Amino acid sequence: MLELNPTYVVDAKQRRKSVLLSVAQWKRVVAELEELDDIRAYDAAKSAASESVPFEQAVCEIKEGYRG
Repeated sequence: MLELNPTYVVDAKQRRKSVLLSVAQWKRVVAELEELDDIRAYDAAKSAASESVPFEQAVCEIKEGYRG
């Protein structure tokens, strides 16, 4: 779990309006979001009904430019 130390920007009634993070903390947030996006893409690919392609065939198609 990410440990963040945000600073809140509040309005005149002390309602939170914005959050300030250090650049280092922001970079960690972005890295975590990118990893989550990768996990979701992997899960979607695994659950999609598709036919498997042998590794050698996939490499050949990539090298030749897939025309499918």
